[in-house]
Amino acid sequence: MARGDTGRVSKEIGLPAGTIRYREAGEGKPVVFVHGYLVDGRLWDGVVDQLSDRCRCIAPDWPIGAQQVAMNPDADLTPPGIAATIASFLEALELDDVTIVGNDSGGAMSQVLVTRHPERIGRLVLTNCDTHENFPPGIFKAMPPLAALPGGMAVLAAPFRIGALARAAFRPFSKNPIPADLIASWMEPGLHDPGVKRDAKKVTAGMNKRYTLEAAEKLRGSDLPILLAWAPGDRFFPLSYAERLAAEAGNARIVQVPDSKTFVPLDQPGRLADLIAEFAAAG
Repeated sequence: MARGDTGRVSKEIGLPAGTIRYREAGEGKPVVFVHGYLVDGRLWDGVVDQLSDRCRCIAPDWPIGAQQVAMNPDADLTPPGIAATIASFLEALELDDVTIVGNDSGGAMSQVLVTRHPERIGRLVLTNCDTHENFPPGIFKAMPPLAALPGGMAVLAAPFRIGALARAAFRPFSKNPIPADLIASWMEPGLHDPGVKRDAKKVTAGMNKRYTLEAAEKLRGSDLPILLAWAPGDRFFPLSYAERLAAEAGNARIVQVPDSKTFVPLDQPGRLADLIAEFAAAG
Protein backbone atom coordinates (compact mmCIF):
# COMPACT_ATOMS: atom_id res chain seq x y z
CA MET A 1 0.00 0.00 0.00
CA ALA A 2 1.46 3.30 -1.09
CA ARG A 3 0.56 6.40 0.87
CA GLY A 4 2.98 9.07 -0.33
CA ASP A 5 1.97 12.17 -2.25
CA THR A 6 4.80 11.99 -4.81
CA GLY A 7 3.63 13.45 -8.11
CA ARG A 8 0.33 14.49 -6.59
CA VAL A 9 -1.20 17.94 -6.28
CA SER A 10 -3.28 18.73 -3.18
CA LYS A 11 -6.07 21.25 -3.70
CA GLU A 12 -9.34 22.41 -2.24
CA ILE A 13 -12.51 23.87 -3.69
CA GLY A 14 -15.45 25.74 -2.21
CA LEU A 15 -18.85 24.25 -3.00
CA PRO A 16 -22.36 25.24 -1.84
CA ALA A 17 -22.18 22.64 0.94
CA GLY A 18 -18.67 23.59 2.07
CA THR A 19 -15.00 23.08 1.29
CA ILE A 20 -13.77 19.85 -0.26
CA ARG A 21 -10.09 18.94 -0.19
CA TYR A 22 -8.81 16.59 -2.86
CA ARG A 23 -5.67 15.09 -4.29
CA GLU A 24 -5.07 14.88 -8.02
CA ALA A 25 -2.54 13.12 -10.21
CA GLY A 26 -2.17 12.19 -13.87
CA GLU A 27 -3.82 13.13 -17.13
CA GLY A 28 -6.39 11.57 -19.41
CA LYS A 29 -9.90 10.34 -18.75
CA PRO A 30 -11.09 11.54 -15.34
CA VAL A 31 -11.58 9.03 -12.55
CA VAL A 32 -13.20 10.31 -9.35
CA PHE A 33 -13.04 8.16 -6.23
CA VAL A 34 -15.68 7.95 -3.50
CA HIS A 35 -14.48 6.49 -0.20
CA GLY A 36 -16.76 5.27 2.57
CA TYR A 37 -17.56 5.94 6.19
CA LEU A 38 -14.85 7.13 8.64
CA VAL A 39 -12.02 7.12 6.08
CA ASP A 40 -10.80 9.69 3.56
CA GLY A 41 -9.31 9.92 0.08
CA ARG A 42 -6.08 8.27 1.19
CA LEU A 43 -7.92 4.96 0.95
CA TRP A 44 -7.17 5.21 -2.77
CA ASP A 45 -3.50 6.22 -2.57
CA GLY A 46 -2.15 2.90 -3.85
CA VAL A 47 -4.64 2.85 -6.71
CA VAL A 48 -3.84 6.44 -7.69
CA ASP A 49 -0.11 5.71 -7.60
CA GLN A 50 -0.57 2.88 -10.12
CA LEU A 51 -3.31 4.43 -12.26
CA SER A 52 -2.17 8.04 -12.71
CA ASP A 53 0.07 7.16 -15.67
CA ARG A 54 -3.10 6.26 -17.58
CA CYS A 55 -5.92 8.41 -16.15
CA ARG A 56 -6.57 11.71 -14.41
CA CYS A 57 -7.14 10.55 -10.83
CA ILE A 58 -9.06 12.71 -8.35
CA ALA A 59 -9.43 11.47 -4.77
CA PRO A 60 -11.46 13.89 -2.62
CA ASP A 61 -12.01 13.76 1.13
CA TRP A 62 -15.79 13.56 1.14
CA PRO A 63 -17.77 14.62 4.23
CA ILE A 64 -18.46 11.06 5.41
CA GLY A 65 -17.15 11.33 8.97
CA ALA A 66 -13.36 11.67 8.69
CA GLN A 67 -12.75 14.80 6.62
CA GLN A 68 -10.39 17.41 8.04
CA VAL A 69 -12.66 20.38 7.23
CA ALA A 70 -16.22 20.61 8.55
CA MET A 71 -18.99 21.38 6.08
CA ASN A 72 -21.35 24.33 6.37
CA PRO A 73 -23.75 23.92 9.30
CA ASP A 74 -26.74 23.66 6.97
CA ALA A 75 -25.13 21.14 4.60
CA ASP A 76 -27.34 18.21 3.61
CA LEU A 77 -25.33 15.07 4.42
CA THR A 78 -27.98 12.48 3.69
CA PRO A 79 -26.99 10.19 0.78
CA PRO A 80 -28.85 12.42 -1.71
CA GLY A 81 -27.14 15.46 -0.20
CA ILE A 82 -23.70 13.90 -0.50
CA ALA A 83 -24.53 12.82 -4.06
CA ALA A 84 -25.47 16.42 -4.86
CA THR A 85 -22.16 17.62 -3.42
CA ILE A 86 -20.26 15.13 -5.58
CA ALA A 87 -22.24 16.31 -8.60
CA SER A 88 -21.42 19.95 -7.83
CA PHE A 89 -17.75 18.96 -7.49
CA LEU A 90 -17.79 17.40 -10.97
CA GLU A 91 -19.45 20.53 -12.34
CA ALA A 92 -17.03 22.90 -10.63
CA LEU A 93 -14.06 21.02 -12.08
CA GLU A 94 -15.80 20.85 -15.47
CA LEU A 95 -15.36 17.09 -15.61
CA ASP A 96 -17.20 15.04 -18.24
CA ASP A 97 -17.38 11.36 -19.12
CA VAL A 98 -16.26 10.61 -15.58
CA THR A 99 -15.57 7.15 -14.20
CA ILE A 100 -16.91 7.07 -10.64
CA VAL A 101 -15.26 4.51 -8.34
CA GLY A 102 -16.96 3.75 -5.01
CA ASN A 103 -16.16 1.57 -2.01
CA ASP A 104 -18.04 0.64 1.18
CA SER A 105 -20.74 3.24 1.99
CA GLY A 106 -19.15 5.40 -0.71
CA GLY A 107 -20.46 2.82 -3.14
CA ALA A 108 -23.96 3.51 -1.87
CA MET A 109 -23.41 7.25 -2.36
CA SER A 110 -22.11 6.49 -5.87
CA GLN A 111 -25.27 4.58 -6.79
CA VAL A 112 -27.38 7.50 -5.60
CA LEU A 113 -25.12 9.87 -7.55
CA VAL A 114 -25.30 8.10 -10.92
CA THR A 115 -29.08 7.71 -10.73
CA ARG A 116 -29.88 11.25 -9.55
CA HIS A 117 -27.10 13.21 -11.29
CA PRO A 118 -26.04 11.19 -14.36
CA GLU A 119 -25.16 14.12 -16.62
CA ARG A 120 -21.35 14.06 -16.35
CA ILE A 121 -20.87 10.36 -15.61
CA GLY A 122 -19.73 7.85 -18.21
CA ARG A 123 -19.31 4.70 -16.15
CA LEU A 124 -19.39 3.31 -12.62
CA VAL A 125 -16.99 1.02 -10.76
CA LEU A 126 -18.16 -0.47 -7.48
CA THR A 127 -15.95 -2.41 -5.14
CA ASN A 128 -17.45 -4.12 -2.08
CA CYS A 129 -20.24 -1.85 -0.90
CA ASP A 130 -23.82 -1.42 0.31
CA THR A 131 -26.60 -2.31 -2.12
CA HIS A 132 -30.37 -2.72 -2.09
CA GLU A 133 -31.72 -3.17 1.47
CA ASN A 134 -28.22 -3.66 2.87
CA PHE A 135 -27.48 -0.04 3.75
CA PRO A 136 -26.03 -0.20 6.27
CA PRO A 137 -25.40 -3.96 6.28
CA GLY A 138 -25.75 -6.48 9.08
CA ILE A 139 -24.92 -5.32 12.58
CA PHE A 140 -24.40 -1.76 11.38
CA LYS A 141 -28.14 -1.31 10.82
CA ALA A 142 -28.40 -0.21 14.46
CA MET A 143 -26.16 2.81 13.89
CA PRO A 144 -28.51 5.29 12.16
CA PRO A 145 -31.32 5.16 14.74
CA LEU A 146 -28.79 5.33 17.57
CA ALA A 147 -27.02 8.31 15.97
CA ALA A 148 -30.33 10.16 15.77
CA LEU A 149 -30.83 9.95 19.54
CA PRO A 150 -29.45 12.60 21.92
CA GLY A 151 -26.01 11.42 22.95
CA GLY A 152 -26.12 8.56 20.46
CA MET A 153 -23.00 9.58 18.57
CA ALA A 154 -21.07 9.79 21.84
CA VAL A 155 -21.94 6.14 22.45
CA LEU A 156 -20.88 5.15 18.94
CA ALA A 157 -17.65 7.15 19.12
CA ALA A 158 -16.54 5.98 22.57
CA PRO A 159 -14.59 2.87 21.46
CA PHE A 160 -12.69 4.87 18.85
CA ARG A 161 -11.12 7.05 21.55
CA ILE A 162 -8.92 4.08 22.45
CA GLY A 163 -6.33 3.48 19.77
CA ALA A 164 -6.24 -0.30 20.14
CA LEU A 165 -10.02 -0.53 19.87
CA ALA A 166 -10.09 1.73 16.82
CA ARG A 167 -7.48 -0.44 15.12
CA ALA A 168 -9.43 -3.56 16.02
CA ALA A 169 -12.59 -2.05 14.53
CA PHE A 170 -10.86 -1.57 11.17
CA ARG A 171 -9.06 -4.93 11.13
CA PRO A 172 -11.90 -6.98 9.57
CA PHE A 173 -12.08 -4.69 6.54
CA SER A 174 -8.57 -5.33 5.17
CA LYS A 175 -6.38 -8.38 4.73
CA ASN A 176 -3.29 -6.21 5.00
CA PRO A 177 -2.63 -4.31 8.25
CA ILE A 178 -3.72 -0.68 8.05
CA PRO A 179 -1.03 1.62 9.51
CA ALA A 180 -1.91 2.79 13.00
CA ASP A 181 -1.10 6.40 12.19
CA LEU A 182 -3.49 6.35 9.25
CA ILE A 183 -6.34 5.03 11.40
CA ALA A 184 -5.54 7.61 14.09
CA SER A 185 -5.69 10.42 11.53
CA TRP A 186 -9.07 9.16 10.31
CA MET A 187 -10.41 9.22 13.87
CA GLU A 188 -8.98 12.59 14.93
CA PRO A 189 -11.43 15.01 13.25
CA GLY A 190 -14.59 13.19 14.31
CA LEU A 191 -13.44 12.91 17.90
CA HIS A 192 -12.19 16.46 18.42
CA ASP A 193 -13.62 18.88 15.82
CA PRO A 194 -17.18 19.96 16.77
CA GLY A 195 -18.08 20.65 13.15
CA VAL A 196 -16.90 17.27 11.92
CA LYS A 197 -18.70 15.63 14.85
CA ARG A 198 -21.87 17.36 13.68
CA ASP A 199 -21.25 16.17 10.13
CA ALA A 200 -20.60 12.60 11.26
CA LYS A 201 -23.91 12.57 13.14
CA LYS A 202 -25.77 13.74 10.05
CA VAL A 203 -24.11 11.15 7.84
CA THR A 204 -24.70 8.29 10.24
CA ALA A 205 -28.31 9.16 10.97
CA GLY A 206 -29.01 9.60 7.25
CA MET A 207 -28.02 6.11 6.13
CA ASN A 208 -31.16 4.33 4.99
CA LYS A 209 -31.94 1.44 2.67
CA ARG A 210 -34.59 3.45 0.84
CA TYR A 211 -31.85 5.29 -1.02
CA THR A 212 -30.03 2.20 -2.28
CA LEU A 213 -33.32 0.45 -3.09
CA GLU A 214 -34.36 3.50 -5.11
CA ALA A 215 -31.00 3.56 -6.89
CA ALA A 216 -31.16 -0.17 -7.67
CA GLU A 217 -34.60 0.26 -9.19
CA LYS A 218 -33.36 3.13 -11.37
CA LEU A 219 -30.36 1.04 -12.48
CA ARG A 220 -32.63 -1.82 -13.51
CA GLY A 221 -32.10 -2.23 -17.25
CA SER A 222 -29.88 0.87 -17.41
CA ASP A 223 -27.27 1.10 -20.17
CA LEU A 224 -24.72 2.74 -17.82
CA PRO A 225 -21.56 0.62 -17.95
CA ILE A 226 -20.96 -0.84 -14.49
CA LEU A 227 -17.96 -2.84 -13.31
CA LEU A 228 -18.28 -4.67 -10.00
CA ALA A 229 -14.69 -5.34 -8.86
CA TRP A 230 -15.55 -7.51 -5.88
CA ALA A 231 -13.60 -9.32 -3.19
CA PRO A 232 -15.22 -12.74 -2.72
CA GLY A 233 -15.73 -13.99 0.82
CA ASP A 234 -16.19 -10.52 2.36
CA ARG A 235 -18.22 -10.94 5.55
CA PHE A 236 -19.78 -7.48 5.30
CA PHE A 237 -20.48 -7.26 1.56
CA PRO A 238 -20.69 -10.81 0.15
CA LEU A 239 -20.45 -11.58 -3.55
CA SER A 240 -24.23 -12.12 -3.64
CA TYR A 241 -24.64 -8.34 -3.33
CA ALA A 242 -22.74 -7.83 -6.58
CA GLU A 243 -24.47 -10.73 -8.31
CA ARG A 244 -27.91 -9.34 -7.55
CA LEU A 245 -27.03 -5.85 -8.75
CA ALA A 246 -25.37 -7.19 -11.91
CA ALA A 247 -28.37 -9.39 -12.71
CA GLU A 248 -30.73 -6.44 -12.51
CA ALA A 249 -28.64 -3.73 -14.19
CA GLY A 250 -28.61 -3.71 -17.95
CA ASN A 251 -24.88 -3.29 -18.60
CA ALA A 252 -22.94 -4.66 -15.62
CA ARG A 253 -20.28 -7.30 -15.15
CA ILE A 254 -18.45 -8.75 -12.16
CA VAL A 255 -14.71 -9.30 -11.85
CA GLN A 256 -13.67 -11.05 -8.67
CA VAL A 257 -10.62 -9.64 -6.88
CA PRO A 258 -9.33 -12.40 -4.59
CA ASP A 259 -6.95 -12.04 -1.69
CA SER A 260 -8.76 -8.94 -0.44
CA LYS A 261 -11.59 -7.86 1.86
CA THR A 262 -13.89 -4.83 1.94
CA PHE A 263 -11.05 -2.36 1.41
CA VAL A 264 -10.09 -3.67 -2.02
CA PRO A 265 -8.17 -0.42 -2.73
CA LEU A 266 -5.81 -1.19 0.16
CA ASP A 267 -5.46 -4.92 -0.41
CA GLN A 268 -5.18 -5.03 -4.22
CA PRO A 269 -4.39 -1.53 -5.50
CA GLY A 270 -2.50 -2.70 -8.58
CA ARG A 271 -5.19 -5.11 -9.70
CA LEU A 272 -7.90 -2.53 -9.12
CA ALA A 273 -5.92 0.15 -11.00
CA ASP A 274 -5.58 -2.16 -14.02
CA LEU A 275 -9.30 -2.96 -14.00
CA ILE A 276 -10.25 0.71 -13.82
CA ALA A 277 -7.83 1.66 -16.60
CA GLU A 278 -9.17 -1.05 -18.91
CA PHE A 279 -12.77 -0.19 -18.10
CA ALA A 280 -12.30 3.56 -18.59
CA ALA A 281 -10.44 3.05 -21.90
CA ALA A 282 -13.21 0.85 -23.27
CA GLY A 283 -15.87 3.50 -22.76
